[in-house]
Amino acid sequence: MFVDQVSVYVKAGDGGNGLVAFRREKYVPMGGPAGGDGGNGSDIIFEVDEGLNTLMDFRYKRHFKGKRGENGMSKSMHGKNSEPLILKVPPGTVVIDEDTEEVIADLTEHQQQAVIVKGGRGGRGNIRFATPRNPAPEIAENGEPGEERNIRIELKVIADVGLVGFPSVGKSTLLSVVSAAKPKIADYHFTTLAPNLGVVDTGDDRSFVMADLPGLIEGASEGVGLGHQFLRHIERTRLIVHVIDMAAIDGRDPYEDYMTINEELKTYNERLVTLPQIIVANKMEMPEAQENLPHFKDKLGEDIDVFEISAITRQGLKELIFAIADKLDSIPRIKPNIEEKEETVVYRHHKKEDDFRITRNPDGSFVLHGEKLEKLFKMTDFTREESQQRFARQLRGMGVDEALRKRGAKDGDTIHLLDLEFEFIE
Repeated sequence: MFVDQVSVYVKAGDGGNGLVAFRREKYVPMGGPAGGDGGNGSDIIFEVDEGLNTLMDFRYKRHFKGKRGENGMSKSMHGKNSEPLILKVPPGTVVIDEDTEEVIADLTEHQQQAVIVKGGRGGRGNIRFATPRNPAPEIAENGEPGEERNIRIELKVIADVGLVGFPSVGKSTLLSVVSAAKPKIADYHFTTLAPNLGVVDTGDDRSFVMADLPGLIEGASEGVGLGHQFLRHIERTRLIVHVIDMAAIDGRDPYEDYMTINEELKTYNERLVTLPQIIVANKMEMPEAQENLPHFKDKLGEDIDVFEISAITRQGLKELIFAIADKLDSIPRIKPNIEEKEETVVYRHHKKEDDFRITRNPDGSFVLHGEKLEKLFKMTDFTREESQQRFARQLRGMGVDEALRKRGAKDGDTIHLLDLEFEFIE
C-alpha cells in the first residue's frame, strides 16, 4: 500500500531528575552536597533512507515517544543521556507542524537528518545550588519536559519526469514499456491508485526516473477525483510529460484535455506551468488519432513539438526517450527552498509569548497559564521545602504576585496551576 500523507504525535524524552545527596565518607569531616545532574532526554530525529518509498511505517503507529534521561546519582555522578530515537523516512519527506503549518524539515538526500522534537535537559542536582550562604542545599530540579508536537508528514515523490494526463490515456502502459516498472493496467478510469516509479535507461549511459501519477480530471485541484491527492508529487519533477489520448476513445476533445490539465496544474501551484513540458500524442496506431492530430496542432497555434507514439506497438518510443533525456540534460536539478544543509543556519522570527497569563474560573478562583511558568512548575520538586520556597521566589520575580493583586486576588483566594492548588497569601 502506498501511503504519502499521515498525521503523527511525537514527544521527545523528558530530562532525568537531579538528586539531593550528601557525601558521607570516612575521614571526610565536611561532606557537602553530592547530588548529580539528570541525563538529557532523547531527541526524535527523522533520517532519510533511500530504500524506502512510502510512509507505510507510520500508518499503524501514530505515537512516538523518546526515552527519559537517567536520574542523577550520588557521588556527583551525572545520569546517562538517552540515545536519540531515529525514525527512517523516504526521500522527499516534508514534516509540517499541524498547529502552526510551519515546515519543520524538507528531507531529500540519503542519510540527511532533522531533529523534529528536542529532548528535555536533565535537572540539576543539589551540588549545583551550593553557595557560601547555603553550602548544603536541599534543592534539586526535576528534568525539563521534552518537546511535543502534532506533525503532518507528507511524501513528495522525487522523480525527474512526471507523467500527467486524464485517466486511461496510456500513462501506465508507457511507463511499463520504457522501464521495468509493472503498474496495474486495465481498461477503466483510475487504474492507477498510487504513483508508480520506474528507471528509464536510454542505452547511451543516461538514465532518469519517471513517475506515473494517477489521472487528473477537471476540478482535481479542488479535491475532485483521485488526482488531487497526488498533485504534490508533480512539484518535485523537473520535466512534465503530458500524455494525450489522441484517438479520443472516451469522446473527449484532445485539445480540451490538454488545456484542462494545464489549468488544474496552474490552480494547484502556478510554478508547475513554468516547468518544461513535452507533449505526447498516444494511441497513434488508431485511425481516429491520425485524423485528430492535425486539428490538435492547429488549435495549439504554437510551434510546439508533439511526439507521436503508440505505447502498445512501441512506435516512436525511442525518439521520445532520447528527447526526454536531452531535455533533462539542460534542466538543473531542483533544490528545496528551505535549508537542507547542516551548515546553513536559518533564523525565523517567533512572536514572544507572555511568561504567564491569568484567567478566572466560574467559582472565582484564579488560574495561571504560560509555557515558561508551567515548565518551572514541572521542574520543581515540591516534596522539599527549599524547592517550594525557591519556586515561590521565582513566581514573585516574574511578577505573578503583583499581577494577581491587580486582578483582585485577596488573602486566602485559591490559585490553580496545572494540577497544583494553593492559597494566595499577602
